Amino acid sequence: MRRLLPTIAALALAACHHSDKFDNPNAMVNDSAPVKATAPQAVELKAADGKPVFGIYYPVTNPKALILLFHQAGSSSGEYKDIAPRLQREGYASLAIDQRIGGNLYGPNRTMAAAGVRPQSATSGPDPDFLSALPDLEGALAWAKDKAAGAPIVLWGSSYSASEVFLLAASSSAKGAVKAVLAFSPGEYFNDKLMVEHAAAKVSVPVFVTSANTVGEIDEAKPILAATKSLDRLQYVPQAGVHGSSTLNANKNPGGADENWRAVLGFLKRQFP
Repeated sequence: MRRLLPTIAALALAACHHSDKFDNPNAMVNDSAPVKATAPQAVELKAADGKPVFGIYYPVTNPKALILLFHQAGSSSGEYKDIAPRLQREGYASLAIDQRIGGNLYGPNRTMAAAGVRPQSATSGPDPDFLSALPDLEGALAWAKDKAAGAPIVLWGSSYSASEVFLLAASSSAKGAVKAVLAFSPGEYFNDKLMVEHAAAKVSVPVFVTSANTVGEIDEAKPILAATKSLDRLQYVPQAGVHGSSTLNANKNPGGADENWRAVLGFLKRQFP
């Protein structure tokens, strides 16, 4: 992966922007509208290659959007067990799936278990074939297009899946259905080190990118976001951030989760009020 060393002043892309409400830790998102959320539901769907994929659906009556939540390596849909209910309270339905590349970091990965595949570690061992999980994401999108009933669909990825959401958003199946992309710690995780950047060049919907507050992760995300054709794109550089969607988990990121949530919800509510 590329590791550039920019000055602090160069951390934000000229094409991106920070909102003052993200810089103000006391800024609040409007929580006044009551939202009717119902209990999570177990889901089984088919990947694009026909293999079974298991997930958890977090319904909302008349959702502002339906968000597809994809996890990082060594993980599962459990990565979103605290994040998805927060999204529900804000009026966003979501589906979190267990991808075939993952593990038991946040709880059992049922897709891998059903296939008899040994869970992977997020921190050790050889890099798995991350691209083999792309059919799972494609299957989730097909499921969402049938389920959304007119609600806009949002792609949300974590680590390797933060890169795959750009591949998915650039595909013909996403055209007209996917209305925004959120990517937590994207990078060129695949053998072709320009694959994600080239896919991003075909993406024109609003894009939110964030990462750990390290030079390496910030620089990995920067050219991917810069390649998009989006007129509403943001590289949010947190004061305190950790890898992937865990940046919103207070247990994983106690010093920054609340502020990072404000940035995410600010983006979502600007797109889907």
